[in-house]
Amino acid sequence: MHFLITAGGTREYIDPIRFISNASSGKMGYALAHAAEEAGHKVTLISASALQPPIGVEFVGVDSAEEMFAAVEKHFNKCDCLIMAAAVSDYTPVRPAKTKIKKTGKFLTIKLKPTTDILKWAGKHKKVKSKKAKDKRQIIVGFALEERDVKGRAEKKLKEKNLDMIIANTPEAIGAEKSTVQIKMPDSKWLKLGRATKTTLAKKIITLVEST
Repeated sequence: MHFLITAGGTREYIDPIRFISNASSGKMGYALAHAAEEAGHKVTLISASALQPPIGVEFVGVDSAEEMFAAVEKHFNKCDCLIMAAAVSDYTPVRPAKTKIKKTGKFLTIKLKPTTDILKWAGKHKKVKSKKAKDKRQIIVGFALEERDVKGRAEKKLKEKNLDMIIANTPEAIGAEKSTVQIKMPDSKWLKLGRATKTTLAKKIITLVEST
């Protein structure tokens, strides 16, 4: 299989120096890329993280949500499975300043606009297996980081974005070496993977995708 995996938190610049971002470390995405490569698959890793890419994977570095979408769109048709482990910014500045914004002591208002929903785009454009189609179907895997009603919100995301698998976790997973995740596919019950290293969880997730 050819896995297309995203990782890290995107940066949305408000001027050439400052940006809006999030606390994602990219560790889960990198663990998934390593696990898929170790299992003998071809891997393209699109990353907004500063971590060292796993040996043997094709690496595409990006900064912003717009750049990540462009990279996913470019490589999407060639992949068998897209795993969106990246924490993509939901909003980006409408008009980033061309020079450093100086401190004036006054309140500053920054107008933001929504970024492209990459998962929704992928769910809409994925290849679906049929008798007429020559290509195999594509598998789309998303992550849902939720503070409350974790399963409910994750399952809603699974349906609304036409995903094949959703991996739900909580903010405690950010930057942690170990975490617990819950996994749901459209026609199956929730599967809980107990607290383990992200390396261990990644191997189990790749195995699940292989059997999907």
